[in-house]
Amino acid sequence: MKFEDYPIEVSPLPTEEGGGYLVTFPDLPGCIADGSTIEAAVSEARDAFAAWAMAETVDQGRLPEPKTFSGQFVQRIPKSLHMRLAKRAATEGVSLNQLAATLLAQGLAAR
Repeated sequence: MKFEDYPIEVSPLPTEEGGGYLVTFPDLPGCIADGSTIEAAVSEARDAFAAWAMAETVDQGRLPEPKTFSGQFVQRIPKSLHMRLAKRAATEGVSLNQLAATLLAQGLAAR
């Protein structure tokens, strides 16, 4: 496995903690890095990954597999909501899946 196989999360650090950015690997507990810019933090994350991977390979004999996602999930919703979504998708000329994905992305971006 290599650095690019694992997802990373980049978060801003509060000014009172020195500012900059923190990089974590959700699939690799304890593997973190930081930097003053996003680019610096990701560069440091590459080094942290290399050190973490070497230690994990010595301790466990292998790295954990990165989690994968199929891009599919099933969600049960009330019939009335299904109807409203289907009508809106038809009005906008898109598929129900495309509309749902767009609305989910907008909701996540708003947070």
